[in-house]
Amino acid sequence: MQKRTKVLAAVGVGAAVLVGVGAVLGPRLYASTVRAEAAPTLDASAAAGGLADPTSLDGTWTVGEGSFAGYRLDEVLGGEDVTVTGRTEQVSGDLTVDGGTLTAATVEVDVASIATDQQRRDDYFRGTAMQADTWPTATFTLTEPAELVAGSTDARLTGDLTIRDVTRPVTVDAEVAPTGDGVQVVGAVPVTFRDWGITPPDLGFVTVEETGAVEFDLVLTPAAG
Repeated sequence: MQKRTKVLAAVGVGAAVLVGVGAVLGPRLYASTVRAEAAPTLDASAAAGGLADPTSLDGTWTVGEGSFAGYRLDEVLGGEDVTVTGRTEQVSGDLTVDGGTLTAATVEVDVASIATDQQRRDDYFRGTAMQADTWPTATFTLTEPAELVAGSTDARLTGDLTIRDVTRPVTVDAEVAPTGDGVQVVGAVPVTFRDWGITPPDLGFVTVEETGAVEFDLVLTPAAG
C-alpha cells in the first residue's frame, strides 16, 4: 500500500510539472505559430518612380484584382504578445482624381470574408465582434478633397469609416503611386474598437488590445467607359 501511495504521489507531481510546463510553453508555442502578414507597402517600382505629375492620374479609377483590406491587432496570451492580421480580397470601390486632387472615393470591404490563420478567431470576429450576418460590409467614404503632391507619394485622406452601422470620421495616412497603367494606394487607419461598438474579447487567458488598425492595399484600374 505504501509503495502504491508513493507511485500515485509521483504521478501527481509529474502531472503538476507537465501542467506547469504547458502553461509556460503553451503561449510561447502559440505565439511562435502565429504568422502576421507584413504591413502593406508600395511596390518597389511604384515607390521608386514616385508621383512626378499628379494630374497624370486624373480620371475615375476602380478597385481591381489584387487589392486587399483587413485588420491588424495585438493579442496577449499568458504574457506573450502576438500580432494578428486578418485579410480579404473582397474589396470594391471607385476613386476620382481631378486636377491632381483626389475628389471622391468610396471603398467597400466584405467583412464576412476576412480571415486569419485561426478559424475560431474568425468565427468570433465575424459573429460576436462584427455581426457580419447583419452588417456584412465596412465602408470608407472620402469627405474632403485630398491634394496629391508632385515628388511625393504621401497623401492624407479624410473621410467617414462605417463599421457595424456606426459611422465615425477618420484620417488615413496613405501612399499613392502610378504602376504602369494603374495606380496603387496603400495605408492604414488607426481605430479604437469601442468607438464602433466593438468590445475586444477578454477570455482570461487571452486578451485583445483596445486599439488596432484597418489596413488596405488597393490596385486601381481605369474605370470602364
